[in-house]
Amino acid sequence: MNFAAQFFYYTYQSDGTPWTAGVSESEEYDPFWQRWDTAPPDPTEQHPPQCVLDTPAPLSPGVVDSVTHPQESLQCLVPNPPLPAFHSLVGLLLRLALSFILLFFCSEEQRIGGERKNSALLDGWGLKDGSVANGCLAHRATPIHPERLKDFGEEEYLDGDVRTWEAKVVVQPEPQLTSTPKHAIKRGGEMRAPPEPEAPPEAPPETPHETPPEAPPEHLRFEDISAAAFKIQSGLQKSPCTYSRLSKHYGMEIFLKKEHLHYTGSVKERGVLYILTSLKQEQQRKGVIVATDNNFSMAVSHHAADLRIPVFVIIPVGGSPARLRMYRDYGAMVISYGSTPHHSQNHARHLAKENDYLYLEEDDSAVYMAGLGTVGMEIYEQIPRLDAVILPTGGNCRLLAGAAAALKHIDPHISVIGVEPEDYPILLRSLKNDYPVKELYNSPNTKLYGDLVDPPLGGHAFQLAKKLVDKVISVREEDTLVAMLRFQEYERSTVDAEGAIGLAAISAGKLPELKGKRVSVVVSSANMELGLVRQCVERALVLDDQVVRFMVELGDLPGDMAKLLEILAREDIRLHSVSHRRHSDRFHLFKAQVECVVETWDKAQSSQLRNTLSEHYPSLCWLDR
Repeated sequence: MNFAAQFFYYTYQSDGTPWTAGVSESEEYDPFWQRWDTAPPDPTEQHPPQCVLDTPAPLSPGVVDSVTHPQESLQCLVPNPPLPAFHSLVGLLLRLALSFILLFFCSEEQRIGGERKNSALLDGWGLKDGSVANGCLAHRATPIHPERLKDFGEEEYLDGDVRTWEAKVVVQPEPQLTSTPKHAIKRGGEMRAPPEPEAPPEAPPETPHETPPEAPPEHLRFEDISAAAFKIQSGLQKSPCTYSRLSKHYGMEIFLKKEHLHYTGSVKERGVLYILTSLKQEQQRKGVIVATDNNFSMAVSHHAADLRIPVFVIIPVGGSPARLRMYRDYGAMVISYGSTPHHSQNHARHLAKENDYLYLEEDDSAVYMAGLGTVGMEIYEQIPRLDAVILPTGGNCRLLAGAAAALKHIDPHISVIGVEPEDYPILLRSLKNDYPVKELYNSPNTKLYGDLVDPPLGGHAFQLAKKLVDKVISVREEDTLVAMLRFQEYERSTVDAEGAIGLAAISAGKLPELKGKRVSVVVSSANMELGLVRQCVERALVLDDQVVRFMVELGDLPGDMAKLLEILAREDIRLHSVSHRRHSDRFHLFKAQVECVVETWDKAQSSQLRNTLSEHYPSLCWLDR
């Protein structure tokens, strides 16, 4: 009690206010955190007698660990000092009570901070230079919860109270058990190991049940095709699938899926529209660029302009003026560059890299094939009780793969048949070799077949075709031209070789197993220049025996030419051209050679004309086609 009275009397003035020696008015003062080594008050002023607290010097971490009970001695310079006034004692008691209340009802963060400070002192961590007072460091604990320390990146924000260290657990390696050493037997100066006893034959271990490897994820799913059909329905009309008058000629119910009636005349609008609508808005704002003169580029030009996406088309110098005008009408910016398609493609990639355009080319991505596969869903919806679907293929195998993925998922009993040119049987060769062939050594008629031989065969499209397609056949060029002629005669429509190649397989008799069944033929394209259309029609008329050419020898007498024309008129034959040439040969001195080109209705009329002319003119020469 005497010690407490002397402590309070020394600490507080006679009026009950604490000493503020060594602390300015601008600093926060707390007597419980006051350092005991501060300067004593001015000796000129009247102060109570001073008590000296013997405090040991600052301890190092090693010394602090060994200290358990610090000893302190108090020496009073003036014995039995007088007690302060009554109001001073009341103030001291109130302040003491308030201090105990704050001690028990302080926040959790302050209690944890104080405990951490004391534990750091006892453990030897975080010691600072300065004297020790009442078993604590002179520096005040930081009132920050340890969980919040991660919000501070530097030590200076915590006044040096944070120490980081790494805890590394070192595990001693387990001792390896060695085999028992064998006793050596000395025989004839040699050290030999005794023979090991023969172990009984062990039963063969049971083969554990092996888990089959997981199948790789499918490149194209039916869910992707359904999503594509839903997304493109607002920008693309559903093409008709109508019954054809050719069904009676070939003994089967033929339904033509007229994809050539789209705005750009190609089925590729489906895949292109799904690609463009799947782009991010940032890429749509920057634009796209293409560098091929085919149906894919025309579809990109039209739908990109329709979606307000900037589109650029790079075409080699010397391209067809009609094609250039068509791209501009669709809304594309056309740039002529280079002398070959390879130069144009390199320039397009360079522009795309510099201006952040998206370079588009026809590939076997899942997005593109999902858009093309929507044609299979529409065919199944439009034709009930369908038996088979015939699609064009070749290097452009993506339409076949996408449609097969949709049809086989809906009804596995539907036969999917692919047809490719005989001059470019790349899919048949790939199926035979069991890997996609990139290029063939023979050179097909690229002007006629166009997209069927232009893009290389992709790996994903080949795997889908190998898994889902039932049959792949090839047709001759002559059969394709005749099929183009059949479209003009019976369907009143002009299609190109890609659009007519499916019907060519039927007209050539390559699919006899489809007799009496319901078959859908996909007419995929109708983009062909007028000059090429005229040449194809003329050639097809000759192949179909509707235009024939023959040569006969007539006499040099008046009226011989009139007799020939009378025979043609009697057979209801239309004459296209006549070529009359005289011979100087002595054996045909009075003879003339006449070559005629005539038009017939069909093969039957052509055969009848040939028989009639053979009766009147033994020298008839029926010229080959």
